[in-house]
Amino acid sequence: MALQPVRGTRDILPEEGARFGKVCATSSETARWYGYEEIATPIFEFTGVFDRTLGEATDVVTKEMYTFEDRNGDSLTLRPEGTAPVARAVVSNGLAQNAPLKFYYQGPMFRHERPQKGRYRQLHQVGVELFGVPGPLGDVEIIGLGAHILERLGLRDKVRLEINSLGDPESRSAYRDALVAYLKDQSGLSAESKERLEKNPLRILDSKNEGDKAIVAESPRYTDFLNDISAAFFDEVKTRLGDLGVSYVVNPTLVRGFDYYCHTAFEFITDALGAQGTVMAGGRYDGLVQALGGPALPGVGWAAGVERLSLLMDADPPRGRPIAMVPVGDQAIAIALRLTHELRHQGFSVDLGYGGNMGKRMKRANKLNACVAVMIGDDEIAAGKATIRNLDTGDQVVADLNGLAGHLEKYKS
Repeated sequence: MALQPVRGTRDILPEEGARFGKVCATSSETARWYGYEEIATPIFEFTGVFDRTLGEATDVVTKEMYTFEDRNGDSLTLRPEGTAPVARAVVSNGLAQNAPLKFYYQGPMFRHERPQKGRYRQLHQVGVELFGVPGPLGDVEIIGLGAHILERLGLRDKVRLEINSLGDPESRSAYRDALVAYLKDQSGLSAESKERLEKNPLRILDSKNEGDKAIVAESPRYTDFLNDISAAFFDEVKTRLGDLGVSYVVNPTLVRGFDYYCHTAFEFITDALGAQGTVMAGGRYDGLVQALGGPALPGVGWAAGVERLSLLMDADPPRGRPIAMVPVGDQAIAIALRLTHELRHQGFSVDLGYGGNMGKRMKRANKLNACVAVMIGDDEIAAGKATIRNLDTGDQVVADLNGLAGHLEKYKS
């Protein structure tokens, strides 16, 4: 057996891990500013959670899910996305009575897709879900939160926001009928789209087949079938996004294929990652909780790919520079060990190393890009002092061992 990661998975090494951590930390911090609380669901669920919400006719269910039978004969699935598990958690824990509910999450998802740049079989997402807010302001807050995170990551200028309205069930039904009637007259549909025409015609609008794209370009537009209620809802979303200064373009072919989706659908898209252009996507799903056997609880949310956002970042986040503790002699090692322990407990990043003379320890300090070296030898111990050398300038000062933290405060990461 080759000692390699399974195809479609990979090791996230420290250099990339810094960008990874930046995406996750920025997302969670910003979500908390908006009042969202962290939720964590199991990595695997009963398969029915996804069959009932993603639809048995979808590619995710039929081709991409990692489904297995456990020792009890239960069908379990590694979660392919985060929204359905969070909605399941709302139902399982009887949380609907506490609405509105505001959650954010982060973690791995699993899809058996063809691996390529920005797409993996074990992928990572951050996401937010808002339950119990039926009006447009919920959609606006969710989109504004996503834009805020992208702005803080320095990526807002690298993406464009595309939005569309799916309308309410009445509007959706009218559009679906018109779309099916149009597509049935088209002889050039791909075999896959002909199959979707019977099961889930809205997904044809997402087809990557060039022939299908040409046909879709002339298809009826969703916004032409919005009733007055749906049109007013969409108008307010657009107005309030304008109030926030969040720019957008309306994409009439942007849809969601599942019946529980309604009203706003949106995606933040980049042209910098080739085919994997969507970095954050979401929408309103007022029928999802009910599809899982819960109450009629409206919801809206989004998920973002951590790998794709990491790829978009221009540079690694700046790493903190440690303080190098450089003891010489057995007595100095004991003192340095105690001082290192105390400084770390006060929030300093300190590297002590594990052995070697002063020359080797200084080489290690330079390799770690340490900001200063705290040198302790026999002379320093006798005087109760330490020599602090600035490794950028070479300047040195002598400080009392008991007051070391105060002298090092300006070097705190």
